[in-house]
Amino acid sequence: MYDFIQKFHSGWAYLVLLLLVIAVANSLIGHFSKKEFTATDRKIALFGLIGTHTQLLVGLILYFVSPLGFTSLGNMSDKAIRLTSLEHPLINIIAIALITIGWSKHKKLLTSESKFKTFAIFYTLGLLLILSRIPWNLWFKN
Repeated sequence: MYDFIQKFHSGWAYLVLLLLVIAVANSLIGHFSKKEFTATDRKIALFGLIGTHTQLLVGLILYFVSPLGFTSLGNMSDKAIRLTSLEHPLINIIAIALITIGWSKHKKLLTSESKFKTFAIFYTLGLLLILSRIPWNLWFKN
């Protein structure tokens, strides 16, 4: 079961990154081109939100069943173990919280410019944090 969850978490991450890149690009294009915020723009951001939340749920399950997760939390001297047991989950929870805040804030805004700007700021920060703490050595392992 652990192997399936780990492979799903790694595979789903590609989709989440793609969704976030599309959402960030869409928000930046919308903001700088001063276009009108449409239902399609909202759906693009929503798919990014849903993707990250799904990844978080799978990641939390993986964290508690993985030998590199919660059980190795006390071993902070090893960089690789510290990344998977502390830094990766903590920073990604913060990133997903930022993305969620961006989604929540956009609903109260009235102008297209402010909606695009909110998504651009919060989704970009979330994406950068996620990219900063991906365990690349495990991702590209056989």
